[in-house]
Amino acid sequence: MTRFLVVLTDVRPVEGIERNERTAPERRRRVVGASSREAADRIAGAFMALGVVRAGRQRVKVIAVGRRHARD
Repeated sequence: MTRFLVVLTDVRPVEGIERNERTAPERRRRVVGASSREAADRIAGAFMALGVVRAGRQRVKVIAVGRRHARD
């Protein structure tokens, strides 16, 4: 079963900071788990309505985790 994480992060400044999420991820503010894509999209929509996201100081990411692989 594929699960989803909805992550609210701070937007980092552009000057002098490496922009690689694997080596220097943005600071997380909130992390919420969801069991379906539809639920994750609803949560993400609620986060996107926040003033700090609309102002561009924070961003919302939906990440799929635990994907099932197709069986042969």
